[in-house]
Amino acid sequence: MIKIDIENLLKNIENFKAGDRLELTGTIYTARDQAHKRISKLVELKKELPFDLKNAVVYYCGPCPKSPDRIIGSCGPTTSSRMDVFTPLMLDRGVKILIGKGNRSAEVYKSIKKNKAIYLAATGGAGALISKKVKKAELIAFEDLGPEAVYKLYVENFPLIVVIDCFGNNVFERN
Repeated sequence: MIKIDIENLLKNIENFKAGDRLELTGTIYTARDQAHKRISKLVELKKELPFDLKNAVVYYCGPCPKSPDRIIGSCGPTTSSRMDVFTPLMLDRGVKILIGKGNRSAEVYKSIKKNKAIYLAATGGAGALISKKVKKAELIAFEDLGPEAVYKLYVENFPLIVVIDCFGNNVFERN
């Protein structure tokens, strides 16, 4: 397990290979289907975005409501392929780290390589455990979307696996 902060991951993205296990610390943004749809519309209209896409980390997650004693509710990954239609646009605008679960389309795979980005997987079904790695949570956009709103999270030692590295190596394509 490699403990690393987001800034160092970004600076050394080429050193991380498909299959590497990480514990990531830093700021990430949640965005699911409807948030992606709105963000792409804002890009199309050249309007202000809810967060800077350059070097951003996007987590495909819709947090559950939290109890009063928690920072956030369960926040496991959602199936990444649902965002595939929007992903090349996000990567072309500077997103460098994607977090979700499951394999990606050929178009996303090519866009990850082209943009020297990286796709990481969080463990599906472990949302309650993952939520303990979230140290701060702030709703920043699209509150009307409920769990699909965009949240800014600060995570510590967030457990992930490199699924597709910036060279295009993919754990789903290994023998």
